[in-house]
Amino acid sequence: MDLSLNAEQDAVRKAVKEWVDDVVAPPALENDRKERFPQEALDGLRQTGFIGLSIPEQWGGGGGDPLSYVLFIEELGRGDANVRSIVSVHLGLVAGSIDRWGTEAQKEQWLPRMATGEVLGCFGLTEPDYGSNPADLQATAVKQADGGYVLNGNKIFITNGTIAGVTLFMARTGGEGARGVSAFLVPNDAEGFEARPIHGKLGLRSCDTAELVLRDVKVGPEALLGGEEGKGIRVALTALNDGRMSLGASCTGLGQAALDTMVAYTKDRVQFGKPVAGHQLVQALIADTAVEVDCARLLTWRVADLKTRGEDYSLAASKAKYYASEMSVRAANACVQAHGGYGYIDEYAAGKYLRDARVTTLYEGTSQIQQLIIGRALTGISAF
Repeated sequence: MDLSLNAEQDAVRKAVKEWVDDVVAPPALENDRKERFPQEALDGLRQTGFIGLSIPEQWGGGGGDPLSYVLFIEELGRGDANVRSIVSVHLGLVAGSIDRWGTEAQKEQWLPRMATGEVLGCFGLTEPDYGSNPADLQATAVKQADGGYVLNGNKIFITNGTIAGVTLFMARTGGEGARGVSAFLVPNDAEGFEARPIHGKLGLRSCDTAELVLRDVKVGPEALLGGEEGKGIRVALTALNDGRMSLGASCTGLGQAALDTMVAYTKDRVQFGKPVAGHQLVQALIADTAVEVDCARLLTWRVADLKTRGEDYSLAASKAKYYASEMSVRAANACVQAHGGYGYIDEYAAGKYLRDARVTTLYEGTSQIQQLIIGRALTGISAF
């Protein structure tokens, strides 16, 4: 087993780390306070070409392998989880799905512009009444005589919702259950398409989050992803495998940020005549966090390795997402604890880490859903 990075992967990691330290991290706390979208980071992602890192080179992307992508997302998560969310949805959920399931015409239509960031993607799966049970979603796509469709429905908690140019929209074309759901590529400027910003979130406060409302939105037959009905849930679940890999990496980065911040603060802060880091129980917080961050990183690298080798990585992705998301909450909580009262005010980053970490146990499959997926794989018995 070789855990060393090749030259290209090491270069990606170093380049992204330097850029994150210069551009992403400095304004993150102020952006969080003001719920201000990190436009400077999005502009930088476009200028550097990072926004298309994992899109195949034939479509103008960087052609990065899965581990390079994981390293990229970890560094973004370390700098600001809000910026990470832009990229992991755009690349991991939407561009990846188009590359995996789309027709050549659909790839040609969308991927070159997504590779440059001219068009951003958002993922329209979750509905107000259907989150962990997407196979029961109620958005509809009614086929027309010309082969096109009329779409109606609401989607909630959609990252990039107001800034995206295309939505991967799941809607019901047939009967009940998973086989009745299809996936569509819907331009966000289509008539009848509305994105309503969501404010007042506990964490990820500078991330663009929206409710999507589609009322009689007309699309042509070319909008049906892959040109075949009934594959919407399969599209969504394969996308979520990549999404969970992304979240494993992002949460590893957030945990690393919490650890770095905790170490720096406790070495500088003096209590009882010596640095806070000189007290045994504080070192226990630091040591536990360091071990957990390494565990999350290795679980996530394993997902990337399986994907690189063309093997099934669904279960590994669930394990990585489950562990890393819960770890990030524990790491951020330890960071707050190590800061004492100062961890409870927004002058320091510790509180932001905790608020940003908390949502990761909820979206792209809650921790409880991941437990059920893992349990089903081990026992052969579904507890859903």
